[in-house]
Amino acid sequence: MLTAYDFPTAVLEEEAGVDCILVGDSVGTNILGYESERDVTLADISHHLKAVARGVKSALLIADLPFGTADTYEKALESSDKLLSSGADCVKIEGWGEKRVIINALADKGVTICAHIGYNPQIHDGKPRTFGKTACQAVTLIKSAVELEKAGASLIVLEKIPCEIAQLISKTVRIPTIGIGSGPFCDGQVLVIADLLGMTPKVFKHAKAYAQLRREYIKSVESYIEEVGKRVFPGAENCSHVGADDLEEIENLLKRES
Repeated sequence: MLTAYDFPTAVLEEEAGVDCILVGDSVGTNILGYESERDVTLADISHHLKAVARGVKSALLIADLPFGTADTYEKALESSDKLLSSGADCVKIEGWGEKRVIINALADKGVTICAHIGYNPQIHDGKPRTFGKTACQAVTLIKSAVELEKAGASLIVLEKIPCEIAQLISKTVRIPTIGIGSGPFCDGQVLVIADLLGMTPKVFKHAKAYAQLRREYIKSVESYIEEVGKRVFPGAENCSHVGADDLEEIENLLKRES
């Protein structure tokens, strides 16, 4: 699973063969310049989801229910309907066992749901931190995963959970587990596409930069600025031309009209 927020990224991820594409509330901090994922609105998600959906052919398309849109069943159903009508196959809901009632009600309505436990950016606003280091918290996470599966979740994201606990969860539940900062024993993994491509100044511990596009991006723009300044670009190969006779005729016409 990878995030995507626009049509061209979705097309490339599809071409590469990614299984799931997530239009996450990470769009806020990665694309929209927001301070927090909590600032992302349903309209924001819907807008970017529609663009991504135009580029998706076979991947499972998942969309985040943003902050405040799944607090009650009524809100969650209305918000889910909006995202499903915008192209989503599945909606993602943050929260531990306390979300079981809402997830169960949505599942009864035929909504495909991705649960999300561990660190929840919408709920645990602030610096990301690991959950499940204590025995009590680890047991709560495992029980939450079981409860959300029973409630009707089709898959579950495990974020910033110790890999041993994530492994226990993956062995306990039958639905796929998707890890982020939770080790290699999950059934799948998810990354923010900007982190994978090296577009951010900092590489987070949970991520890996498979390219260094930030460096290449800046270098390319600098080269463009330099070539435009020196009139190297555009060159003859970048332009269309008229013949000398046509140019002479145009100049003569202009002289007669002036």
